[in-house]
Amino acid sequence: MRQTPPSLPLYRSRNGWLLGVCQGFADWRNLPVFWIRLAVAIIAILSGFWLGIALYVIVGLLMKPAPVMQPSNEEEQEFYSTISNSRQQALRRLKRTFDELDRRTRRLEHAVTSSEFDWERRLNSGK
Repeated sequence: MRQTPPSLPLYRSRNGWLLGVCQGFADWRNLPVFWIRLAVAIIAILSGFWLGIALYVIVGLLMKPAPVMQPSNEEEQEFYSTISNSRQQALRRLKRTFDELDRRTRRLEHAVTSSEFDWERRLNSGK
């Protein structure tokens, strides 16, 4: 029985030679990169050299680059997909997150620096 490779997302490799397309396909299908590069060279030669090179560059530009660090959960994977698909949407999402953190920090600072907090601290410490 043939074992199917794990369903990893297809990314352009950051460790490849030229745009990382062949290395990305090799990583995606768990194959030696030599055979992928050989297949791409044969396709380039048979389809007309410039057409094959143009297709390779187009595929390289359309494929998402591999994340620097592999996402450890589904939320991180979704975030990376958002960034690679739409940078504006990712920036809006980051802004919402930081605005929420800022709001929570201000609320905490207000509670800690209020006069009631100071009185309660003095009362509880016996001073």
